[in-house]
Amino acid sequence: MRSRSLLIPATLVVGLLNVVPIGQAQPRSSSPWWKPAVAPRAAMRRAPNAGGLPPQAARLNPVIELLEQKKPVFGVYNPSNPTGRGRGAPPADASMKPPGELAREALAYRAADFLFNGSMEGGVDRALPGYADFVKATAEVGALTRTPFLRLPHPLIVKTPKIAPDTTKAIDNISRELNLGVSGIMFVEVESADEVRQGLAAMRFKSKGGTRPDEVGMAPAYWGMSEQAYKQKADLWPLNPDGELLNWTIVESREGLAHVREIAAVKGIGVLWPGAGTLRGVFSSTNPAGERVLDTAGWEQAIQQVLSACKEVNLPCGFPATPDDIERRMKQGFSVFIMNWGDAGFKAVEIGRNASGR
Repeated sequence: MRSRSLLIPATLVVGLLNVVPIGQAQPRSSSPWWKPAVAPRAAMRRAPNAGGLPPQAARLNPVIELLEQKKPVFGVYNPSNPTGRGRGAPPADASMKPPGELAREALAYRAADFLFNGSMEGGVDRALPGYADFVKATAEVGALTRTPFLRLPHPLIVKTPKIAPDTTKAIDNISRELNLGVSGIMFVEVESADEVRQGLAAMRFKSKGGTRPDEVGMAPAYWGMSEQAYKQKADLWPLNPDGELLNWTIVESREGLAHVREIAAVKGIGVLWPGAGTLRGVFSSTNPAGERVLDTAGWEQAIQQVLSACKEVNLPCGFPATPDDIERRMKQGFSVFIMNWGDAGFKAVEIGRNASGR
């Protein structure tokens, strides 16, 4: 039950709407990305809100801003090179792109609210080096905008391995991922409220009451700020209203479904998801002819069970959508969506944005 829990990244395709030509430069700072910078004064200004509400600072993480405004969110898997079965060696005739080219393609697709990566679900040790190369490449080609305020137009959100078997290892996994500069962590195969709490603590520094070590890696540079400023901002929203880190949690087993209401009630989850791909396997069986048969009604009921738990506590609910189902899922109440990289995913984003008026 690995990367099936959401969607399998599609073959790389660059096209459709809202894509800037690859050769076109992205807005960039004049200073190297790895040199931490003090936020410009404009970033510190506070804009007035309608209705006389207290002013709020501009968000580094636009996904949190959208969630605060109760607007739908649309993101895609980041483009990646093809791999063989079980993430083994790619086919001999596969066309491999360098990290810089993948990064330019990713940032050129402006319709995405975030870039998602699920490669570390199966193990951080194995997948982190390759993903780190992609992250560094995005920094080099303009992931961060500095004016009029610090902003990551394409915040990075990644999966982390299942927490429950080894919480000590989970702390190490999550801290290493955060140290890359990612803006969100997705917990997979969650089956209890306590498992979520352990993971949320790992996303927070000890000074904030969590278990995250003080080491920060290249994250402050990626966010364009000093280490001190990063440690202030890299906290978990909505537990900290000013935090810029986001948690996503997936329920994708019968055990998780049995405890989904308690899971949804844990304070600190940003978005709860039914693991639609993995649940498809959970609700499938083999018939006498040896064919796999999906219990469609049971599968859909499981999806709706997670959605109901979200609605009960007013928690955003996410879904891995396609062009064929995104409007239907939006009408049901799902509001955060991950799509494949490529034509079909771009089409789903376009449909979703049009349907929502975004």
